[in-house]
Amino acid sequence: MTESLFRLPDVGEGLTEAEIVSWRVAAGDTIAVNQVIVEIETAKSLVELPSPFEGVVGELLVGEGVTVEVGTPIIRVTSAGVDAPVPAPAVGAGAVLAASAEASPMSAEGAAQTAVTAEAERIVAEVAAAVSSEPAIVSTEADAGSGSVLVGYGSQGHVSSRRRPRATPFKRAAVSAGAAGAGAGGLGARVGAAASSVTPGTGPVATRPVGHKSPAITGLPVIAKPPIRKLAKDLDVSLPEVNPTGPIGDITREDVIRHASQAKVFHNIETPQWADEREERIPVKGVRKHIAKAMVASAFTAPHVSLFVDVDATRTMEFVKRLKASPDFVGVKVSPLLIMAKAIIWAVRRNPMVNSAWTDTEIIVRNYVNLGVAAATPRGLLVPNVKEAQSQTLLQLAASLEQLTLTAREGRTSAADMADGTITVTNIGVFGMDTGTPILNPGEVAIIALGTIKQKPWVVDGEVRPRFVTTLGASFDHRVVDGDVASRFLADVAAIVEEPALLLD
Repeated sequence: MTESLFRLPDVGEGLTEAEIVSWRVAAGDTIAVNQVIVEIETAKSLVELPSPFEGVVGELLVGEGVTVEVGTPIIRVTSAGVDAPVPAPAVGAGAVLAASAEASPMSAEGAAQTAVTAEAERIVAEVAAAVSSEPAIVSTEADAGSGSVLVGYGSQGHVSSRRRPRATPFKRAAVSAGAAGAGAGGLGARVGAAASSVTPGTGPVATRPVGHKSPAITGLPVIAKPPIRKLAKDLDVSLPEVNPTGPIGDITREDVIRHASQAKVFHNIETPQWADEREERIPVKGVRKHIAKAMVASAFTAPHVSLFVDVDATRTMEFVKRLKASPDFVGVKVSPLLIMAKAIIWAVRRNPMVNSAWTDTEIIVRNYVNLGVAAATPRGLLVPNVKEAQSQTLLQLAASLEQLTLTAREGRTSAADMADGTITVTNIGVFGMDTGTPILNPGEVAIIALGTIKQKPWVVDGEVRPRFVTTLGASFDHRVVDGDVASRFLADVAAIVEEPALLLD
């Protein structure tokens, strides 16, 4: 038996400290190599740390909410050695069937019935725990005594990991339940809405109906992966009220975000009660501390100059509508921000100085675009960037922006995702703001704000007509970008927003 200390590592960019956000294990737990054991928050992002050891957790040396320096021991692990009990591998229905058939060819059909029934019993237990929002322990004859826990939910005492297997027990339960038939002893009733009695190979598997009604209306249980549940919690969304659109009736990221957007109007008009405490003190640490240092350094180092322009974005809105209806963009989020991003890339090519960096000895003009997108998250403002955005097609850029935004909202943006940005766009229009004067992201010399797009009276060919109008605001580092360059650049961006067909040139 040997003891090992796991020290807090440097997770990137030379960060010197991190906060222990939540432990995924407790003293006495058995852990494996690469199992996630703790979630930490650095000045840049949330990071899950895997264990480099296997064995039994002896002691958690640092409590949750404590900030420690890199190299500090945070957990003690005792190596199980040769005396550690090794759980027997689970035997699937296929293996049982093969063994039974080999032992007695004449009873292959009966063996198949028995094996599938046993497998179905196991799967039903998985489904029952998977669809429950309460902590649940999965226990079957196959793993009795092994302490197996449904990954992502855990027992009341501790959680081994929040990750869930990618297999879909919901569909497997439907297949197995049908194969088991009457021999399952009422198995079909236990599966309930999660499966239909269908014999494998004889027809499609009936699954939970995917539709537009929420579990709160249908009475069916909520099916959502742990990351989706965390996202819903961060966005203050009640999962039973969300309309699921997943392939097995599960709730997806898009479902949660859509529901949050729809409910935002109602949340905004609610007036919360005054807090009981007279004052609230929030420690300055993690991302908030990093944001404060970066903004102060930027504001008092780079001389900012701002420009504004009103733009008729009617054709952009029409273009977005056509893209949404296009088969090529099915399943990909399309918004005016996509056109804005393409417009910035196009304008950078015509005005490369806005995509440069200032040093005390030289100006570095970058002939590539790592497009940063300011994202408001529960942890604060993050600015991840799309690497090599100039090389991406419109469809690829749309997918990159969507993934970047979802990752940021889930708090999974890494330090590498936010490094090496060259120019930034911030969409304050989603908050109903017309325009603003954004502060430069450190290391960059230009940032553009996209305001809200709404109908306003606009003069077209001498007549006043209702048009979709927005205001673009931009800030520049005046040490690098002169007024004429800044004006040409912003005018180029406005030209694309006004007429997206110019992107085809």
